[in-house]
Amino acid sequence: MKKRFTEEQIIGFLREAEAGVQVKELCRLHGFSEASFYRWRSKFGGMNVSDAKRLKELEAENARLKRMLANSMLENEVIKEALQKKW
Repeated sequence: MKKRFTEEQIIGFLREAEAGVQVKELCRLHGFSEASFYRWRSKFGGMNVSDAKRLKELEAENARLKRMLANSMLENEVIKEALQKKW
């Protein structure tokens, strides 16, 4: 899925809001909804850019590990079924 804004941009928007810019004005200036702002604030609130990059890396690694586990479990299941049919 293509995202319009990078994590760095989103954190910049959150910093602007912390500096005192009203949320409605901020949303209008940059072209996103208030719902997006509040969702971003719940996810990225209090982070800096390096924290967001690390979070993205950890999410990617977690997804990779989950795929590896699923593949391993599938292989184990296939081996068990093959052994049961053999006897």
